[in-house]
Amino acid sequence: MSEHLALIVDDHPTNRLIATTLLRKMGWQTHEADSGEAALELAARHDFRLVLLDISMSGLSGEETCERLRQQYAGRNIRIIAYTAHAFPEERASFLAVGFDDILVKPINREQLQALAQIP
Repeated sequence: MSEHLALIVDDHPTNRLIATTLLRKMGWQTHEADSGEAALELAARHDFRLVLLDISMSGLSGEETCERLRQQYAGRNIRIIAYTAHAFPEERASFLAVGFDDILVKPINREQLQALAQIP
């Protein structure tokens, strides 16, 4: 298992590119998915330590994908970060309640991502 294997899930290619570029500069190996369904397929084949997961996607939402990833990775150390423009307090509480470890608000920067990408 790679200590620094990350999955970036977002239906917008530009958002995936920004996150991928920043994570690679921090030493992470990355995979990308454009939907929750694609993320679950990749997660079945790889042992990710970090997932940046967009909330608003067609098909499976970020919340549904997070719940399924938690089931798939039961008992394993994975950090799932909501990757979203939604940052209202009630939304943050809702995201944490479904299983996200934290929230990264778009647009992101290196400092924010670096702080949240720390694996305990």
